[in-house]
Amino acid sequence: QVQLVESGGGLVQAGGSLRLSCAASGRTFNSYTMGWFRQAPGKEREFVVAINWSGTITYYSDSLKGRFTISRDNAKNTVYLQMNSLKPEDTAVYYCTADRSPSGLRVGRSEFWGQGTQVTVSS
Repeated sequence: QVQLVESGGGLVQAGGSLRLSCAASGRTFNSYTMGWFRQAPGKEREFVVAINWSGTITYYSDSLKGRFTISRDNAKNTVYLQMNSLKPEDTAVYYCTADRSPSGLRVGRSEFWGQGTQVTVSS
């Protein structure tokens, strides 16, 4: 069992930055692919980015690559999402997710999900 707790969301002006954190419980954290999804009001949840168990492979949504960066610290059981040059359309609830399958995670079929953290970007 893996429990995920996101933090770091908030209100930021367009062009600003935020770093989200996702703390995971469980001793098998470093065997999971970790990722982030987001869901804006009235829209479906969409894939943002993922990182494999060792941190050596990353998968990005084409539309977000270059502004968002994922990283993980297996010693701290934490995954991070650095978001730069934020835009109002980045406003959404951001969810941390974990699964043993990178392909499954990327299409939203993850085993574990956090509760989400709100990111609001003002214009």
